[in-house]
Amino acid sequence: MSLTVLFLCTGNSCRSQMAEGWARHLRAGQLEPYSAGIKTRHLDPDAVLIMREAGVDISSQRSKHIDELASVDFDVVVTVCGHADEHCPRYPKSTTIMHVAFDDPPRLAAGSSSRPEALQQYRRVRDEIRDFVTALPAVPAAE
Repeated sequence: MSLTVLFLCTGNSCRSQMAEGWARHLRAGQLEPYSAGIKTRHLDPDAVLIMREAGVDISSQRSKHIDELASVDFDVVVTVCGHADEHCPRYPKSTTIMHVAFDDPPRLAAGSSSRPEALQQYRRVRDEIRDFVTALPAVPAAE
């Protein structure tokens, strides 16, 4: 039986999308991943680019509002940014809520002096998310 996991971010454009992509790629059969945002934005093209570099295609994913997934019973909800953690909807006590603050690649890239430096910010966060998804237990710990 697979674990149903939601990766929640503010706009569901970058970090949560990468996490969903990694979970589908690395943990197929173990995790049933979803991603959503407190609000919706566009799918970040640089996130698509750097995930493709790593062999993961997220280009068919789209930004979803959390309300679109209201009927899904999540085993685990992972907030990947502070804003989403602060505004995370209430879930049943049986749902494990985790907060893992990943840096915001677009914000970091905006302060970069070159395109290669900007993409390096995305790659670093992509790899941190990959490591987190790889280590995510297949069954949440008892509280």
